[in-house]
Amino acid sequence: MSPSVRIVMISSAVLLQACTAVEYYVQAIGGHLDVVSRAVAIDERLSDPRLSVALRDKLRRVKEIRDFASRELALPDNGSYRSYAELERAFVLWNVFAAPEFSVKAVESCFPVAGCVGYRGYYREANARAYARSLQAEGYDVYVGGVPAYSTLGWFDDPVLSTFIRYPEAELARLIFHELAHQVVYVKGDTVFNESFAVAVEQAGARRWLARYGTQEQRKSYQVLQSRRREFVALVLDYRDRLSASYEQPLDLDHKRREKARLFARMREDYERLKSGWGGYSGFDRVFSQGSNNALLASVNTYTKWVPAFRALLAGANGDLPRFYARVNELARLDKQAREERLAGLTGR
Repeated sequence: MSPSVRIVMISSAVLLQACTAVEYYVQAIGGHLDVVSRAVAIDERLSDPRLSVALRDKLRRVKEIRDFASRELALPDNGSYRSYAELERAFVLWNVFAAPEFSVKAVESCFPVAGCVGYRGYYREANARAYARSLQAEGYDVYVGGVPAYSTLGWFDDPVLSTFIRYPEAELARLIFHELAHQVVYVKGDTVFNESFAVAVEQAGARRWLARYGTQEQRKSYQVLQSRRREFVALVLDYRDRLSASYEQPLDLDHKRREKARLFARMREDYERLKSGWGGYSGFDRVFSQGSNNALLASVNTYTKWVPAFRALLAGANGDLPRFYARVNELARLDKQAREERLAGLTGR
């Protein structure tokens, strides 16, 4: 998954007003400040003779990707992703998704600036796991996923991070385009809209980058990976629909639990059959490493639900990204119900 997360920093005044969540906000502010303190301008990094050849090549490519983003994709031309921060961990954040025992809808956490979002992010894995355990104790299904990057929506100049710098070139470009897209359109309180839009932008951007600068091998590898992603997402969303329908049935709790277990077991079996045609690729195994539950389904839905609608909207703009962004901003100004009805109409859902 884009796999990606949005942590928006807040002022000290807001922090004082939100006394019931002081501990969470303190770790968010402290975590972000730690990341920022490690950021060094890419040009300065490149001037360091001790820099490894591999990292030097990657940072040079990042500069080209970043310029392409603003020049060719009409994404913001600012200080974001023009510096680099070395972190001493695999992920910058860990996202905690939760859903009720018999619902595929994510539990939302609400914040003063970002609004309500379908997850909660932590800069330390131990804190994320502790929060997840507290939710499990309350009876929620929980999924914890590490994320390599985040956006502060233009409030700060977000750096490129060591957590994703070594990705293959197309994946690196895709991620940068995704994060910059959040600075173009962001609807407070509508995570699925925001993430689906950013995924649509990243996909369009990656295709254009590869068409201009990619090798035939890179283009082929990207197409294969995207095809597998689509197949995986289709499988998960199919079972999300099946489980949602099952939960709505007037059954006793024991029956619902048995049916839930049966459907998740079937999903894993179908995934293994799907994977058998991928030539040994097992990149999505990690998604199931914590088991399958409603929170996992909610996390996948968050990033994919409206992507086909945004693709249709871009096609309707003849691929013109500024026109597409203008139309997305029109949707953003609608109330959520009207916005979702308009999006559903674009795909017939």
